[in-house]
Amino acid sequence: MSFLNAEEPTVVELITDFGLNILWHPTTGLQIGDQVQDLLKDILAGKVQMDILVYEGSLIKGPNNTGTMNYFADRPMMDWIKELSKVAGYVVAIGDCATWGGIPAVAPNPSESTGLQFHKKNKGGFLGHDYVSKGGLPVINIPGCPAHPDWITQILVAISVGRIGDVLIDEFHRPKTFFTDFVQDGCTNVTNFAQKVDGNFGKRGGCLFYEVGCRGPMTRASCNNILWNRQSSKTRSNHPCLGCTEPGFPHNDLMKGSVFKTMKHLGVFPKEVPTGRTKLAYYMEAGFQKVMPTNKRVTETSK
Repeated sequence: MSFLNAEEPTVVELITDFGLNILWHPTTGLQIGDQVQDLLKDILAGKVQMDILVYEGSLIKGPNNTGTMNYFADRPMMDWIKELSKVAGYVVAIGDCATWGGIPAVAPNPSESTGLQFHKKNKGGFLGHDYVSKGGLPVINIPGCPAHPDWITQILVAISVGRIGDVLIDEFHRPKTFFTDFVQDGCTNVTNFAQKVDGNFGKRGGCLFYEVGCRGPMTRASCNNILWNRQSSKTRSNHPCLGCTEPGFPHNDLMKGSVFKTMKHLGVFPKEVPTGRTKLAYYMEAGFQKVMPTNKRVTETSK
């Protein structure tokens, strides 16, 4: 559903301006029942060309690697994906579940869920470490819970116009165009973060990193640069970033008390510090800033 909310470009523009032919989509597809199965069989037989396979959702292998927990078009979904990935020009995984397994893959993982080419931070997943599509690329991961719709449509445009080779991907196969900067970049609370002013739910101002588990300083995504609905983002509405574009999501494996709470050593020192910083250096800097804040405007408006 996130995909259908795209604005730059819209789904309609993908079709009218960039010539994409959406063979099937669970919401907009005209085929139902046996018609979907026939379409998939025609793709596998080479009668219908499929340039891009876009997959959303965890790849469910349970029980006992049979995939029978998740049937689609009269077969285990994993069987379809295994065969379709061999004939696809490019494979794009959408959302955390498809990229690294997501919430269903949290231990004990009874459904044996995984991502297409990653399981959490480990490369491999369902298709394997060495998988590449016919176009010569590994699975292109667009994570998020949900993924931003414009991230999806812009990557589809890059593929359709033959420019996907110009899009660099990081070690987790995420397009660097969207996953280089941190969520904190562009956050309206970034000055509060710099001055170590604590924030909380229902409190005006302050940074949510210190008490309610905001992962903006450790999460690579353009949420505060390409706004949701061109209006806002989690942190701009005073909600902590959950780090949903990182392969560790859900972080701490949803351990009790770990959601909406900053995990700390001795109840004082954050167990995780902003990416690129050592814990000792960060603890010293944060302690100094808390004792001697330098921005009076920030401290006054955060009361």
